[in-house]
Amino acid sequence: MPKVQKTDAEWRQQLGDEAFRITRQAGTERPFSHPGFPKNEGYYACVCCGAPLFQQDAKFESHCGWPSFSAPGGAIDEHRDASLGMMRTEVRCQDCDAHLGHVFPDGPPPTGLRYCINGLALRFVPADEAAGETA
Repeated sequence: MPKVQKTDAEWRQQLGDEAFRITRQAGTERPFSHPGFPKNEGYYACVCCGAPLFQQDAKFESHCGWPSFSAPGGAIDEHRDASLGMMRTEVRCQDCDAHLGHVFPDGPPPTGLRYCINGLALRFVPADEAAGETA
């Protein structure tokens, strides 16, 4: 399936300046700057294209300042990131190439992974809304 592609002007209009900086220019929001997320059933989708990324039951409180997930639940690509003088694994949306955050090997069992994701890169989709999408 081809990736969702738009011009920078189209992305900026859709997302606003800060979400554009994070998702399209590989930025990072300040820790603890994103409001809390719902605890009800559902999933987290890419704010750019709507692709499902993480299931609610994979979310955990890591106290790192960003939403954290123990496993992907959808359209995730991982890439080596050597920026900032360190080696990390960047997480992007598989469908539109949006920068989401990074994955680290310090998460809870059983995966041992912590997908540390910018809150502005996500949109929560409640289970009842998701059910309506498939009906």
